Formats: sequence, structure tokens, C-alpha cells
Amino acid sequence: MTEVTGAEAAVRMLQLHDVRHIFGLCGDTSLPFYDALARLDHGMTHVLTRDERSAAYMADAYARVTGRVGVCEGPSGGGATYILPGVVEANESSVALLSITSDVPVTARGRYPLTALDQKALFAPLTKWNAVTDHVSQIPMLLRTAFRAATTGRPGATHIGLPYDLQKQNLDAADLWANGAHGHFPAFRTGPDPDAVEACAEAILAARRPAFICGGGVVISGACAELAALAQLLNAPVASTVSGHGVIADDHPLAVGVVGANGGTDATRNVIATADLVIFLGCRAGSTTTEHGTTPSRGVPIVHIDIDPMVVGANYPIVAGMVGDARLCLVALHRAIVARLEGRARSSDMAVRLAAMRQAKRANFAALAASTDRPIRPERVLAAIQKALPREGIVVADPGTPCPYFSGYFDFNSSGRRFITNRAHGALGFSLPAAIGAAHGAPDAKVVAVMGDGSFGFAVGELETVKRLNLPITFVVFSNAAYGWIKASQKSGYDARYFSVDFTRSDHARIADAFGLKSWTVHDPADLDAVMAAAIAHDGPSLVDVIAQPLEESAVPVSRWMG
Repeated sequence: MTEVTGAEAAVRMLQLHDVRHIFGLCGDTSLPFYDALARLDHGMTHVLTRDERSAAYMADAYARVTGRVGVCEGPSGGGATYILPGVVEANESSVALLSITSDVPVTARGRYPLTALDQKALFAPLTKWNAVTDHVSQIPMLLRTAFRAATTGRPGATHIGLPYDLQKQNLDAADLWANGAHGHFPAFRTGPDPDAVEACAEAILAARRPAFICGGGVVISGACAELAALAQLLNAPVASTVSGHGVIADDHPLAVGVVGANGGTDATRNVIATADLVIFLGCRAGSTTTEHGTTPSRGVPIVHIDIDPMVVGANYPIVAGMVGDARLCLVALHRAIVARLEGRARSSDMAVRLAAMRQAKRANFAALAASTDRPIRPERVLAAIQKALPREGIVVADPGTPCPYFSGYFDFNSSGRRFITNRAHGALGFSLPAAIGAAHGAPDAKVVAVMGDGSFGFAVGELETVKRLNLPITFVVFSNAAYGWIKASQKSGYDARYFSVDFTRSDHARIADAFGLKSWTVHDPADLDAVMAAAIAHDGPSLVDVIAQPLEESAVPVSRWMG
């Protein structure tokens, strides 16, 4: 019988699930795992991070662009607590992620060892599945379960705790096997109930002006082509949530753009308001997407399709619903509708209407983007990035200033995962490390990370990681010396009583230069196009610090602030 240690078993199980990259940070209780990574020939790249939270954000973005399970790891105690924000973000965003944390020895439980905490209880409410190993023989089975849970049904985050002593104990190597399909998501897609397909088809064909609102579930499913085919068959407009931006190319004749309170505009809002049936697809129909339940209105018939049965019909009464993988649901629905149409085309002037809508929306944006105001308007920054970023480029955006602007006005003219933002919890400090994960997952795509200066302060240490790995990411900082989203909310809902939201402006370009990045500071909007083009064309990491208009003074597409 050939034996391997628990740490070696963990490494081999990751390899068997087609893991290519691991993002993490070392610690005492992780020493056997790191030693196994160092000794074994496994073909995986370990990316050393400067913060466990960053490791989880990297793994999240990596998973979004590759379709592989994102893997992050960290040590016991503080490492386990620091990694949590990225784990819950991935779980709530339906992204397949595995978090591995080492733990104190099983034999030390209850003896008050350093870094001890109840990891199983800690991760339980934040993950789809979670376990801490009690015996070395459990390691292969638990890792198989973690990958299966992460990739099947609604994808999500899983966690496994590996006690230090079990990593050094032996188990039978014959137990090391895996179902390779569970290394990618969605795995083992589930199809819809035929009766539900028929009901949805009948409801949709009874409408004269149906409209889609599509979420990130469509992108995760890889169902963009199937969505476009059904939309064209119906001549139906396709709007998206923030997470769903990219379900259809923004230059497609039926594309509406992002709708909702964060990134929606009057023009896009009107498309949904005038629909006589709305199809929610791969989204939860949450408060942001629906303008807090007002658009669509409560009297509009709703068809809701999602992988999660708890989502369908949760926020709106529905005339029909379907549970299943988005791609399989769209294929079945397309087939049912074609059969009912019997060759009859649905006449519509929708493409003409949408072209006029997009032209009006673009004209409003262009006027602001041409502004010579100082501080520089965010619209001007977006226009400069739009000119310089290749068609297949990826934008990773923090909440605050970047998210609504890029949701509302940036054109991603190829479908798929071109826009990444953390919409589930909206924590600051996401885009800088997430861009590192995206760059590893899509090495041939230009990655631009955009953030406010508040977010920059959360994650600045990862600039060392970027420089060490010489990743050609361009970072853009909207520098306005405030936590802008909260300041704008204080202006809107609290009579501009600004309290504890302003901070000292930092010289972000000098900070980036100290880390070894090529950097610029831009005060004059006339310089912005040339600087952005140079930064994006640079063959190494770069940063552009833009002295930007405060968010509370801007024309940001946010219909409703907290208040």
C-alpha cells in the first residue's frame, strides 16, 4: 500500500480537479501544505498575496473569467477571519470558490492554543458547504465534496479546514480520485421541467412587448449566444443587472444596457417601464435591479427563470416560472416558442426604438465626457478608457464612483465576462486584488482596475504583488479624498451633514512609483486621453491617478441614495 501525507493528499486532490492557480498567504499551521506544494510535481502556480482577503478576491475574479473553481488559502486564526469577505462575496455572487484554511492540531482542541477558533461555525453562514477535517482519512472525501458543492446547482463558495497534525499524518493513496467535471462550473447542469417550459412560452408569446432583465447567472452559464438567439426571435429588448453586464454585446441592436438604481438611466428605465411582460433570467430581482421594487411595476406580468428555486417568485408574483441552468432553459424555451410561432415572424420596431434610446443616452454622456471642468469629471475618465481599451479588455470595478459609471455608460461590445464588480456585498478594496486574479485567468486580455481613493487605501499593499509578478494591469484611481458613496448619501438624505467621510488626499502616483509601477497624475482633462492610452499600452503594471470630481457633485447614474 502506498501512503501519502494529508498535505500531499490535499495537493493531489487539487491537481485532480484541474486547479491551475492557488492564491494565498503562508502561516505556521500551513507549513506542511506549503512544503507539499514545494516538493511535489503538480503543475499548479501558487500566487503569494499580501492579505488573505486579497487572496479570496483574486480567486473570485479568476473563477469568473476561467470557469474553473477559484482556490484561495490562508492560515488559522487571523488568516481565517481575514479571508471571509472574499468568501461570502463569491458565495452570494454564485461563483465557485474553495477556501482552504489550515487549523490548530486536532489534539490541541480545547487546550487554548494560539490561533484557535471554531472554523466550522465561522464559515457556516457564509458558504454553500463547509467542513473541518477530524481525521486524515477524510481529506480526499471532503475535498471531493467541496468541489462538488461549489460547482453543481447554484455555484457557490465552499470551505475546508485542515488541522496541522492531520497534514503530517498518512493515508492510503488509493483514496485519491476525483470527478474531473467538478473542477469547472456549472457542472452537471440541470434542465427545466417541460411543463414549466410550456407555461413560460405561452406567457411570453401572449405579450406584445416582452423584455428581458438578465443577471450574472446567464454569464456564468455561458448562455449569451442562446439569449441573443431567443431575443432576436422575439424582437425583445435585453437589459441586464450590474452583474449581468455582458450578457449581450452593448452594440447589439436589442441591447438596453444596465437597469436599476445603480447604473440605470431614464432611457433604460423607460424600456422596462413600457414592457407588458418582464422576463427575469439568472437574477434575483433584488432591490437594486428593480429600483426597490418599482420598475417593473407590480402590475406587470413576470416570468422568472433561475437555477435557484428559492429565487423564483421571491420578490414579484409570477405568471410562470422555471428552475434550471440558464443555457438549458433558454434552449428549451427557444424550441417551444419556435414550435408555437409556426414560421410567423413577430413584427416589431424594437431595434429602431432601442437605437434611438442608445443614441439619446450616448449624447447625454458625450456632452459630460467632453467637459473641461476641473476636477475632472468621471465621464471624461470613462471616455478615455473606452478609447484606449481593446475590445476584449476586462474592467474590474470597485463600488462607489466606478460601479455605477461603468455600469451605466461603458460599452462592452463583446458578450461574456468583460466587467467584474462585487455587487453582492459591495466591500471596498475589491478591484485591485481581483484584477490580479483576472490577469492570471485571462493572460491575453488587457485588465484595467478602477477604484476610488477610499478603495485604494484598503488594498494598496497588493501593488507589491503586481510588481513582483510584473502583471500588465492598469490601475485608475478616482481621487476625490472622500468616501464618496456615503458622502453623496449624506447630501441626499441627511441635509448635507457630512460627518467623518473626508480624508487627506494621497499622492497615489508617487505611492505606485515607490512600488515600481509606471505612474501618472492627471489634473488637466486635456491630458487624459494621451496618458490613459500610454498607461494601457505600457507593457508592465501602470497607475493613473485622476484628480476627480467629488461623487456628490457629479451626474452619477444612481437613482436613489441611502437616506
